[in-house]
Amino acid sequence: MFVDQAKIYVKGGDGGSGSMSFRREKYIPRGGPDGGDGGAGGNVVIVASPQVSTLMDFHYGHLYIAEQGEDGSKKTSSGKGGQDRIIPVPVGTVVRDVDSDDLLCDLTATGQQHIIVQGGRGGRGNTHFKSPTRQAPYIAEPGGIGEERWLFLELKLLADVGLVGLPNAGKSTLLSVISNAKPEIANYPFTTLTPHLGIVRWGRSMDRHFTVADIPGLIEGAHEGKGLGIQFLRHIERTTLILHLVSVSEMDTVNPVRDLKIVRAELALTEARLDEKPFIVAATKIDIVGKEIVKLKRYCKTKKIPFFEISSATGTGIAKLLRTMGQQVEAFKAGPVAVAEE
Repeated sequence: MFVDQAKIYVKGGDGGSGSMSFRREKYIPRGGPDGGDGGAGGNVVIVASPQVSTLMDFHYGHLYIAEQGEDGSKKTSSGKGGQDRIIPVPVGTVVRDVDSDDLLCDLTATGQQHIIVQGGRGGRGNTHFKSPTRQAPYIAEPGGIGEERWLFLELKLLADVGLVGLPNAGKSTLLSVISNAKPEIANYPFTTLTPHLGIVRWGRSMDRHFTVADIPGLIEGAHEGKGLGIQFLRHIERTTLILHLVSVSEMDTVNPVRDLKIVRAELALTEARLDEKPFIVAATKIDIVGKEIVKLKRYCKTKKIPFFEISSATGTGIAKLLRTMGQQVEAFKAGPVAVAEE
């Protein structure tokens, strides 16, 4: 099951209390205070792990509490600190505070971690309160209370290229042809119910690669919740490039230009304004093409939109499309470096 949103409660461990103890040994009069300090409570740490791909684990468990620190004891023995509670999440997870909606961290790299709540400090033993006028202090501090909060976790896939289009535009078929992904493929709307991620290798020696995310099909009114809505569009917010797939098969459409405009309009209504991202258009299923492809080609030429004609069934146009996408992704990634060198 693909789960990309979750709400959890986290709490740092409480600190151990300081000890109120006095040294009592034979032949040692007036031994004085010897109470040790309490140990600090453990922190709750969120870590981006490549071994986790969804937030499904949080669907079944909501409470994550770190270990408490141990109390101090006699002979100035300090209590043991509580162990940190480590929470592995998928790379690309965004963490927000539920109450304030503040962004706490955005884990975009493997191994990146963030202390989300801190444990309470350990209380001081009565040895800290000894003075010339107070040689037998009956004072010790209690341990501090660990921080606590409710968190909202949201997964945003880290992909270079996002595939969008109406249902049956050929997104899953294309992904299965160009990558190692194995999405379900069938001739009915909304076959794809969850996003899929694939790695595409290209170039003469196939040593260059980029990642592609397949997003479930959009329909007109998706921003109002129709169809599957726009709930999965968050997974292409980080993409460099958007590839619009438009079927030109007579069995799928009577007006591919209108189909393209529908998807563009839905992207424009998202908070991230995905319509402002660089994009290219690919006419799919040209092996069973209808005459309407001429209108789509003319429209893209008028709007100066990069246009490709492909067939996942026969492989026509696939190599040229991959080369263009790979070059654009690499150019984007190299952009900040070039600016820095200049």
